[in-house]
Amino acid sequence: MSQVLHPIEQKILKSLLERQNLTPEELTEKTQLSIDQVRRGIEWLKFKDLIQVNESERNFVMLGKRGNEALQNGLPERRLVNYLKSLPTFSCEINEAKDQLQNEFGPAIANAKKNGWMEIHENRIMLRGYHDHTSEEKIIKLIASKNSTMVSLDEIEDKDSLDLLKKRPEFLNFASTKYVTVSITEKGMAAAKNATSQITESVKRAIDVEAPAPVIFAARSHPLTDVIDEVREIFVSLGFAELVGNSIQSSFWNFDALFIPQDHPAREMQDTFYLKDISAKSVATPKQIKQVDMAHQNGWHYDWRLDAAKRMVLRTHTTCVTIKALADQKYDEARLFSIGRVFRNEKVSYKHLVEFNQVEGVVVGKNVTLQDLMGLQMEFYRKMGIKKAKFWPTFFPYTEPSLQSMIYNERLGKWVELFGMGIFRPEVTKPLGIKNPVLAWGGGIERIAMLRYGLDDVRELYNNKLGWLRSVPKCQ
Repeated sequence: MSQVLHPIEQKILKSLLERQNLTPEELTEKTQLSIDQVRRGIEWLKFKDLIQVNESERNFVMLGKRGNEALQNGLPERRLVNYLKSLPTFSCEINEAKDQLQNEFGPAIANAKKNGWMEIHENRIMLRGYHDHTSEEKIIKLIASKNSTMVSLDEIEDKDSLDLLKKRPEFLNFASTKYVTVSITEKGMAAAKNATSQITESVKRAIDVEAPAPVIFAARSHPLTDVIDEVREIFVSLGFAELVGNSIQSSFWNFDALFIPQDHPAREMQDTFYLKDISAKSVATPKQIKQVDMAHQNGWHYDWRLDAAKRMVLRTHTTCVTIKALADQKYDEARLFSIGRVFRNEKVSYKHLVEFNQVEGVVVGKNVTLQDLMGLQMEFYRKMGIKKAKFWPTFFPYTEPSLQSMIYNERLGKWVELFGMGIFRPEVTKPLGIKNPVLAWGGGIERIAMLRYGLDDVRELYNNKLGWLRSVPKCQ
């Protein structure tokens, strides 16, 4: 029984019977179908083994900057010959030729000697021999004679001369393009001849009832969004309130209020994106500015500058939002958290991004301790399904003591870093009028997502691979 072909398939097969190896664009012109219809029809026919799709690469050459100059003014050796021809003795001093040709004197001498156009006696260059057009000059004229700026390498027969031009810097530029051609198979020829061509397309439409039905994928949230929502829900369940702030912050709240000096490498630990020529009109109250100024002068012993504190940055952490809220509200007790995008000018790699999501939590209380902080972290990890965690002493500019949490990755079989934490230093809290200790911790959400979904490269979260996005189960 012959296959029932869709009208789109019939038109494509008919065109391929007349001429093989057509591109999708050529099929569009011959069939009068849209490019989308042609591409759809190609996929149908390919699935049925009625056509063969071939991918090829075509290489092109075009004149570069110096190639265009040679087209207008001649190659260096040609200009040297023309100059010698213009002189009564057909010769000149070497220095005179150098002045005439400037930085192209070397190539001019070398190629003119190779062509047998000149000889050197003592300090004089003398013209000799015949000066016919070289194959390199012919190739330059051939490329320039084409209507298109690019010429297929297949059109240039003298490959040796082309290689010589390649060695000249900026004379030629090369490009390649991939293209697809479609040819009909023997099975396709038989199907086209046996197709029900007598059915008028405008009256009836062939329907292949055995064709596979399209797979429907329901809309869903991104797996990373699911992790962010889960983190937010855990914080709320632990009695925390969410803080929201701007992605653009002044250096005062991003750095200075956190006791990071203006003249110290610690300011560059996070590789900041500064906004060019933009400064904040005001950053804080006069009292807050004065107290932070004094903390820096007493603690770091340098002249603190307000203009540096006014520089605007893409926030390198969400702590800037937290510390401003604590400074403005003067909480005696509080549980606060923030989730948001942060920006760091780092080289993108399997574990680093320029832009990523960070979560941060703080607890303010009269009697809170480092042990409370570790207990909160363990509870958070438990709710995230992380069973093994431990803590390691470390350094952060604005907390003392400071810890790094380590969790055990079962798949990798090793401990990996996750969150940083500590108690805000007195140099951070006292200048801003925060009386009670502040426990703080935070880290990148993408790292949690990598552990959750078994990824080795953080970039996979942003690659938009539909196969992976559709395969991630909603319930882990």
